[in-house]
Amino acid sequence: MSGLLILAVDAATYTGSVAVLRGRQILEEGEVVMRGATEERLMPAIVDVLGRAAVDVAALDGVACGAGPGSFTSLRIAGALAKGIAVSRKIPLFVASSLALIVAADDSLGAGDYLAQLDAMRGELYVQHLRRHPDDRIEEMAPPRLLSVNAALALRAAGGLTGIGSAGAEIERVPRARGFALLLGSVAREVSLASWEPSYGRLAEAQVLWEKRHGRTLADP
Repeated sequence: MSGLLILAVDAATYTGSVAVLRGRQILEEGEVVMRGATEERLMPAIVDVLGRAAVDVAALDGVACGAGPGSFTSLRIAGALAKGIAVSRKIPLFVASSLALIVAADDSLGAGDYLAQLDAMRGELYVQHLRRHPDDRIEEMAPPRLLSVNAALALRAAGGLTGIGSAGAEIERVPRARGFALLLGSVAREVSLASWEPSYGRLAEAQVLWEKRHGRTLADP
């Protein structure tokens, strides 16, 4: 995807991020706190980053969005904004695991195998085994999954993986939209604007409580 002008967003954690990319070049980027706000902050951040990059939304060739897993509310905001821009401009939407964005966004990382991890609460972690090659190509060695903290530690030890992310990782990082500079054209994939939704990793707490109270799944009539 060399030369394509892409708006990238991610909000898998309480730190949302935005980047404007042309191929592997990061034209501008920014981040915003998602939690505890009295107003939606990600869209103003998108407007700000596009302005600083001197890029009109009409010039975009595509939109990229971190697919999660992670914070239910933040992911829904990022996904809705990404889909809305893509639909309105009739341009493609590309997605990749937000865990892959952790490894792809850090320019200081050397080649090796990493276990990207994010706190899933309840003593669990969202994890994904990723390999960073000497040419900075990112390869998904396994899909994202939900593990107990102990199981994640055992996986890291057994595979000789370096933990990167949050919740006790050896290298503390969060997903950043800038990581799409490495993921577009490889790990990132184009999705249907009509049907795509972020991967939340687990049901929202409100849905869990509702289903427990009513004794059935929310999808049941």
